[in-house]
Amino acid sequence: MTTSGEPEPLKGVAQTQPSIRVKGRSLTADAFYRLSRNRAAIIGAIIIILNILAALLAPLIVPKAFDDASFKDSNGTPTWVTKLFPNMKPIEEGGYVKVRNNYLLGADGLGRDLLSRIVYGARVSLAVGIVTPVISLTVGLLVGLIAGYNGGWIDNLLMRFVDIMFAFPTYLLIILLMAVFRLGSSAHEPGSPIYALSQLDAAVGGLLFIFIGIGITSWMSDSRLVRGQVLSVRQNDYVLAAYALGAPTSRIILRHILPNIFGPLIIAETLAIPAYIGYEAFLSFIGLGVNPPTPSWGGMIAEGAPRIQSFPNQALFPALALFVLMFAFNFLGDGLRDAFDPTLRGRE
Repeated sequence: MTTSGEPEPLKGVAQTQPSIRVKGRSLTADAFYRLSRNRAAIIGAIIIILNILAALLAPLIVPKAFDDASFKDSNGTPTWVTKLFPNMKPIEEGGYVKVRNNYLLGADGLGRDLLSRIVYGARVSLAVGIVTPVISLTVGLLVGLIAGYNGGWIDNLLMRFVDIMFAFPTYLLIILLMAVFRLGSSAHEPGSPIYALSQLDAAVGGLLFIFIGIGITSWMSDSRLVRGQVLSVRQNDYVLAAYALGAPTSRIILRHILPNIFGPLIIAETLAIPAYIGYEAFLSFIGLGVNPPTPSWGGMIAEGAPRIQSFPNQALFPALALFVLMFAFNFLGDGLRDAFDPTLRGRE
């Protein structure tokens, strides 16, 4: 006994320290922690957020309206652009370029401000990058769930249809859809469904058929991914237990299957967004995109391409904006894939 009345520790017996409780992180919290440490993904997310803010606040931040034409300023170029491209010599120096410093990036052939059109063009690309994945994910999720959950001849039939859709060239199918619904709408009687859709498409600046065309030609990969995930998840013990307890099919799908397959789908769609934006840019480049004068980066590149040797800024600046946004989504998608990879859990 010690003088304080406490028992003396036994000799030869290791003394254990009180255990320190360490608060763990959930799977989701751990994934977002890894995502926050991925610099490329964070930079991509910041670029995307800045583009969204610029698109939403476009009327407040652009110097001119996107369709405000000033023919006396056509092909006007600021001084700093003429120094960036040495072949663009101002008229004052014996060249051909009209110097217009009130246009930060220059003006196009109709005298419209390039900066304003690029900022408004972000609305089109971001709308395609947000709405199109929703359509693709909805169709792919329904087909994949039905095929993977039911199996048998239904699975075989749906997967063979997916194979046929994969074999058909995506760009050609989109062009055919655009031609039928947009270019062929004038041949339909007023009051018909296609005519009503064409009027709605015109009201939203030509975006409706872009959403439909890209969305219904991009769901096949999602359906295969969903089918594979459902086939894997439905064999887990918690799903079999729900079967044994007599849970209805809708409850099993909504409570046990969907929450466990939605993560890979979101990652796959994030990685696919640059391709969707590229589809829209290509359609606008060939004249099947948004209706003029609504600006689109692909359409601006097409307008500036014939003058790229004389006025390279008119094609290169919208191309640079398209390039940066597509790479931002690629960086974010790669970061999400790495963050939610279960094999990386617990690693720094």
